[in-house]
Amino acid sequence: MIRAATEADLPRITEIYRDAVLNGTATYELEPPSLPEMRSRYEELRAKGYPFLVATDEDGTVLGYAYAGPFRARPAYRFIVEDSIYMAPEAKGRGIGMTLMKSLIEEVRRLGFRQFVAVIGDGRPDSPSVRLHEKLGFAHSGVLAGSGYKHGRWLDTIFMQLEMNGGTARPPDPYSWPERKLKDG
Repeated sequence: MIRAATEADLPRITEIYRDAVLNGTATYELEPPSLPEMRSRYEELRAKGYPFLVATDEDGTVLGYAYAGPFRARPAYRFIVEDSIYMAPEAKGRGIGMTLMKSLIEEVRRLGFRQFVAVIGDGRPDSPSVRLHEKLGFAHSGVLAGSGYKHGRWLDTIFMQLEMNGGTARPPDPYSWPERKLKDG
């Protein structure tokens, strides 16, 4: 099941991210953030209206989470968002991440964004995150070679991009969430 994340999900979200920080290379954080820090990050995204979703099993256990957040802070970037997705170790390779990302893409599309960007740490061509984004229609748009160092090796960062809602072919929709947010300040 895919649903909006709640505060009650934050301990499990923190646990999933802790595993990603300690055992993976998808994030370049070296120390896992505390539950209060993860709560602060969640509250900041939700207060600004960005989507934050979780995937659960039939018992309600959170198996993964994904959210969209600002790509850059300056207002001209308002039509582009960046995704983040993390899965519990036991949920990897089961197609749950695909379902979760499809839901996030639809939510971002519904809000009126024009570009969805993935900034993928350890962006090897065989990376599960790279393959997931390719399957979802994201195009490769750049590489920062050797941009991170973690677990004793240099890591490349891959940029991938999904155009939506007409991309750059049309002017902004004045009723889209990014435009309304700019006008409301």
